[in-house]
Amino acid sequence: MSETPSNMLPLGTQAPNFDLFDTQTEQRKKLSDLQGKQGTVIIFMCNHCPYVLYIKDQLIAIAKKYAPLGINIIAISANDVSNYPQDAPDKMQDLMKEWGNPFTAYLYDESQAVAKAYLAACTPDFYLFNADSSCIYRGRLDGATPKNDQPLMGADLRNALDALLAGDKVNAQQVPSVGCNIKWKN
Repeated sequence: MSETPSNMLPLGTQAPNFDLFDTQTEQRKKLSDLQGKQGTVIIFMCNHCPYVLYIKDQLIAIAKKYAPLGINIIAISANDVSNYPQDAPDKMQDLMKEWGNPFTAYLYDESQAVAKAYLAACTPDFYLFNADSSCIYRGRLDGATPKNDQPLMGADLRNALDALLAGDKVNAQQVPSVGCNIKWKN
């Protein structure tokens, strides 16, 4: 496990489009099919990452709280499944069933082109786009990791979501996420 920080996509960047396989519906989905009316959270994650598993309950709670408020949560896995078979689409589908299918979609980025377009570097890596698909937040869920004793509350992402929904400006002081590196193909 190589601890890696996120690259911090520039604020104001338009959400890169995609057309990816959704492991929950077994259909291809485009960004335009999945965006929320108020905004969209995109999380790069994978099945086996201890950083993702550590924040599982917060991810589910955030999805349940904000989906009814017009925020869609899209998870994307871009890991090389030939070397990390536990992250294959069938295993992604199993994980979402185990978690109760909390997200709008759990997409598989086989080519890794989408992860590269978002400048994703680690799992988890969070992005929040407003209704106009402009990046208003990128970075961490909060300061908690499996390696520290900070409280796991999802404060950084929740604050950004609450500001968006209240019509307030999201604080531009944002901290990179940290987690396992995306498993790039050779």
